[in-house]
Amino acid sequence: MTPQATPQSCSDIHQVLKEVFGYDQFRTGQDLVITAATQGQDTLVLMPTGGGKSLCYQIPALALPGITIVVSPLISLMQDQVAQLKALGVSAECLNQSLTREQSMAIYQDLHAGKIKLLYVAPERLLLADFIERLHHLPVSLFAIDEAHCVSHWGHDFRPHYFQLNRLKEYFPAIPIMALTATADTATRHDIVQQLRLNSPYIYTGSFDRPNIRYTLEEKFKPLSQLIRYLKAQPGQSGIIYCTSRKRVDEISAKLVEAGFNAAAYHAGLENQQRSFVQTAFAKDDIHIVVATVAFGMGINKPNVRFVIHYDIPKNIESYYQETGRAGRDGLAAEAILYFDPADIPRVKRFFEDIVDEQRKKVEQQRFNAMASFAEAQTCRRKILLNYFSEYQREACGNCDICLNPPKQFDGTIVAQQALSCVYRAEQKFGMGYIVELLRGANTARIRDNNHHELSTFAIGKEHSVEFWLSILRQLVHQGLLQQDITLGSILRLTEAARPVLRGEYQLQLAEPRLQAQHVYQDKLAQFNYDKKLFAKLRALRKELADADDVPPYVVFNDKTLAEMAQLTPTNDREFLQVSGVGFTKLTKYGGAFMNLIRSYLANS
Repeated sequence: MTPQATPQSCSDIHQVLKEVFGYDQFRTGQDLVITAATQGQDTLVLMPTGGGKSLCYQIPALALPGITIVVSPLISLMQDQVAQLKALGVSAECLNQSLTREQSMAIYQDLHAGKIKLLYVAPERLLLADFIERLHHLPVSLFAIDEAHCVSHWGHDFRPHYFQLNRLKEYFPAIPIMALTATADTATRHDIVQQLRLNSPYIYTGSFDRPNIRYTLEEKFKPLSQLIRYLKAQPGQSGIIYCTSRKRVDEISAKLVEAGFNAAAYHAGLENQQRSFVQTAFAKDDIHIVVATVAFGMGINKPNVRFVIHYDIPKNIESYYQETGRAGRDGLAAEAILYFDPADIPRVKRFFEDIVDEQRKKVEQQRFNAMASFAEAQTCRRKILLNYFSEYQREACGNCDICLNPPKQFDGTIVAQQALSCVYRAEQKFGMGYIVELLRGANTARIRDNNHHELSTFAIGKEHSVEFWLSILRQLVHQGLLQQDITLGSILRLTEAARPVLRGEYQLQLAEPRLQAQHVYQDKLAQFNYDKKLFAKLRALRKELADADDVPPYVVFNDKTLAEMAQLTPTNDREFLQVSGVGFTKLTKYGGAFMNLIRSYLANS
């Protein structure tokens, strides 16, 4: 049964935006998508993580008659969205395997009674024959498919059950579909439209730029020490640290806990109960740092993640962009840091050799090559990211490590000759670590056993640090003067291009090694000119109310809303409604407690 979808006036959707969600205006593009959806048109929405995709289907769900079915890939993501909608007074539910039979039957009864506006389901549930039959007897107005890149073979997170969603148009040809994603290159976008059989869709491609995120790449010297040094400057802030293996996740999380950080591990090898505990505790600000594999993925809807760190290079830019996009979803300042060792590139490339499908292998290799180029680049990081997604930028961003601390060049001929000579005199049989020890004159048993302390290049570079020489050797590899043989323990060998450098036939320019990254502290809420003491009290109250309702604090109010309260100090209903993020439901539920605190604070100040 399909309800008659009538076009909604602009004032209607603006009314929903203000009264339910507490916002005065739409973000760029939201109103265009919402208008198309309410007029019954298929839509494809490409917006960055934190760009406001959810409102694109939540507002049509409230403006249209009937029910909106939302396809979501993870139970945790469904539960989070439903909790936030219920806090706004919206009738929303989710059906998933975590529910008892009695709970599921109660939701079905409410559906048929017209008491639910948004229903979240996994693609596996949606495509069951009995569920499809049930939907034919319900007034469905819209299908919203979140994380729609999962439907595409070219997407970086292809899922077979998502691929089967192409059957929706067979079952419900008259009901519009909205597909939404934050990460899709041109090939994936075309594939989404084709696979879902979208009919002349309205396609909105928002800016992929997240100007509040600062992109920083740090050369990997002693990554654990680099990590701990950074975390010590982020007390109490929420963050995610991504690693490529479960073993490394366990090791690093244990080291952080030992160092006194409020951290926990998350990966697919842990029991479901433990994973659920970590994700819930992180959402509730009871755990500040999660060390995780990519299994800690799309369910992260937490707006106040202040940093995302990649301990290892990701396999493609789409994954990197999506994972870094989990920082700063509230629009406040955040950081994305990548620890990079050029030697990781050939190691990662070896993984692709196991891919049987040749076409798939080629695509994955090309995507990793783009990621490696991003890591090795000496130009604005944001320009490279945006250009990858076909959003071409001429100007540098001013908020990445390259823009804030531009690479400096120096005449590296002498240090290059020292390094190359050392490799040659050690008979091209050793890796970087050993060559660095030789250059610095390390008194090790291995060097003495090889009689390399008698080489003319022994201790020739003792005035420079380990990190300095590692950076120089990596640059010589990158410039093609040295090559690493990964089949023989990554030993260094000279190339033909090294000969003219050793003979001094031309001047070699190298980048000055960055031995310690510059992290400039940013007051994440400085734009509000707010009372910091009042903000701290408001946060404490928010946590108390959230714990009482058993929801994450951001479900009550996000940090931006609290900062605006600490700036405007509202003490009556009219003033409280002027705060961004406050609608009528939250005014009724939470307004009294927050205004009482503000009145008390002002009286005692």
